Amino acid sequence: MHDKPISHISRADLDSLINTLEVSFLTLYECLVSPGWRLALTASDAPAIHYNLSGMGRLSVGNEPPIDLMPHTLVIVPANMPFTFSGASSGAEGSRETIHETLRNIPSDGVQRFAAGQGEPCLMLICGYFRALYGSSIDLFGSLTAPIVEQFEATDQLDQKLKSAMVELIAQEVGTGAMTTSLMKQVLIILLRRSLGSLSIWTERIAILKDPQIARAFALMAARPSAHHTVESLCYAVGLSRSAFMARFTAVLGQSPMTVLRQLRMRHAAVLLSSNTLSIDQVAFNVGYSSRTSFSRAFRKMYGSDPSEFRAAVLSPTNPHQEQVV
Repeated sequence: MHDKPISHISRADLDSLINTLEVSFLTLYECLVSPGWRLALTASDAPAIHYNLSGMGRLSVGNEPPIDLMPHTLVIVPANMPFTFSGASSGAEGSRETIHETLRNIPSDGVQRFAAGQGEPCLMLICGYFRALYGSSIDLFGSLTAPIVEQFEATDQLDQKLKSAMVELIAQEVGTGAMTTSLMKQVLIILLRRSLGSLSIWTERIAILKDPQIARAFALMAARPSAHHTVESLCYAVGLSRSAFMARFTAVLGQSPMTVLRQLRMRHAAVLLSSNTLSIDQVAFNVGYSSRTSFSRAFRKMYGSDPSEFRAAVLSPTNPHQEQVV
């Protein structure tokens, strides 16, 4: 067996990781910046996505070099990093006025608007905060420490997907959560597809994608959480010794393989419980547990309630998040 990582994640493994990724918007907002103005927003504990609809300008993120913004530039900003938009201007940089904004409580229509300056904006963006998770705490972009920047074209239609998500949030129709989740996932799929041929090696900034053999092991668990995975079977599947596999898996995901597997199983259990089509015993079996008692214990540890209590709460008519699994 070889302990040296290969250079690129395979298309099949990336496909599996995309299929099992849980994506959700926390909020969307519009940013409008006039010439000679800056718009500064405080950091959030979630990664941010910025898509430039029109105009020219710059995005400054933390201490990183400024990012030039053109129409259809997409930027993913790591969590806990403040950022500033600057509209194109013929004046000196020092002459710009800055508007400081903090993400406030999400309004009833799910959309906020931030503007810097008056008159016709020279920079118009759709922005938002999102989660892209496996299990309860494995964040695809959690290890990101520098922005991801990709230039798209109008034909990629990312602007249409983000505009549709904003319309959904404003309308608040039945299924809004599911629709916006689907649209955001489509945006991330297009971005991840681009990674296969991108000249920018930004995939190395994402822990799960950085080590292809660990990505393969994780993809196997995420695709079939109920299977009888063991450390030995995963080592064999990816061609690593036990010591190398354990060290690299923990370095990439911050947790042991079996702890991660338990999270994936409990997440799958929550989805099955919410669908209300299987008994508790059947749910336990479908996520790899032969004992209802051990399943309930593991579920309670992650979600803080018994499986039957969780199902009752999710299916309650008074539950505002009934269409989504929290």
